[in-house]
Amino acid sequence: MTIIAQRMGRIQPSPTLAVTKKAADMRARGENVISLGAGEPDFDTPDFVKASGISAIEQGLTKYTAVGGTPTIKEAVRHKFQRDNGLRFKDEEVIVGTGGKQVLFNVLLATVDAGDEVIIPAPYWVSYPDMVRLAEGTPIIVSCGQEHGFKLTPESLASAITPKTKWLIINSPGNPSGAVYSADELRALAGVLDKHPHVHVLSDDMYEHILYDGVQFATLASVAPDLATRVVTVNGVSKAYAMTGWRIGFAGGDAVIIAAMAKIQSQSTSNPCSISQAAAATALRGDQSFLQERNQTFKERRDLVVARLNGVEGLSCPVPQGAFYVFVNCQGVLGRASPSGGTLNDDVALADYLLSQEKVALVAGTAFGSRGYFRISYATSTEALTEACQRIERGCAALR
Repeated sequence: MTIIAQRMGRIQPSPTLAVTKKAADMRARGENVISLGAGEPDFDTPDFVKASGISAIEQGLTKYTAVGGTPTIKEAVRHKFQRDNGLRFKDEEVIVGTGGKQVLFNVLLATVDAGDEVIIPAPYWVSYPDMVRLAEGTPIIVSCGQEHGFKLTPESLASAITPKTKWLIINSPGNPSGAVYSADELRALAGVLDKHPHVHVLSDDMYEHILYDGVQFATLASVAPDLATRVVTVNGVSKAYAMTGWRIGFAGGDAVIIAAMAKIQSQSTSNPCSISQAAAATALRGDQSFLQERNQTFKERRDLVVARLNGVEGLSCPVPQGAFYVFVNCQGVLGRASPSGGTLNDDVALADYLLSQEKVALVAGTAFGSRGYFRISYATSTEALTEACQRIERGCAALR
């Protein structure tokens, strides 16, 4: 007999965090590991945002706040949604939580019952299916291949919907693929959803501001206003504002859903950090011009990695339109033997090989629901990326 709850058997630890920890442990032992697993910008939090956090401490803003956020951060979130997305929310239609992950989890826990289905396009962010399982729902994985730009099509959406479907999750720009849905593509999906009023949409827009090559961001609630009451739009400050450790995410949506999320939050974490709320409000309302400069740096890194890996025999690296990941097709090197004699039959084995032999930490595509790929985060220095690509090339060349 075990004390551990049966629900824990439905889930696995986050693969991206596991890879990051393994790389950190190897570095602690003195090994020269380049970690490309975590989705964390290497930029510092902007100075004006840090100053706001310091000011909050000095002002004594260190007490409990309202569960779903202070009036200041809620106003900043509503301002952001209107400015960037043309979405107007009332105070009771927004909530602030301890990072985007908690906000997403609370949406699902507040709405999903046993047997409810949640459609998740693959490749997907690693935590979506396990969040659904913890809520006792059933993740319905829909494969969205490279031939479709790693994006859901109206036909595949229509075929996945059943009377049990409660949610569709859309992540754009996408993790791990960097795929971005255009306004027209979202309208086409909305055309399918129009016929199924029981299906709600969880729009994960965390990488909204990280776009390249003139690509324009679109979000479903904005381009399909008739569906807006069925959409919960999730965002945060972690990625664009380099505030991963500040742990602030937020959402806008129907007041009934938001209230249910707040009830869960009141019995779990309570309010997010008061200091982080003050800093995040400053980030959302402050000068946004630094985003363009940082995106240019991300683009240069993207172009470097794509060019280098496309030059490696057996690898194929599509060009992402957003976020800061490349999702590399490695099927051309699978089935080969490593110098030690073991055969690399899948992407997990390849990732383990590159970490052990070449000291490059990356995440196997299997973790994202897409076998035969691996994900690299290029949110790190050009020097580290250049060296990592050299090691990957050397490691692949050694396979026979």
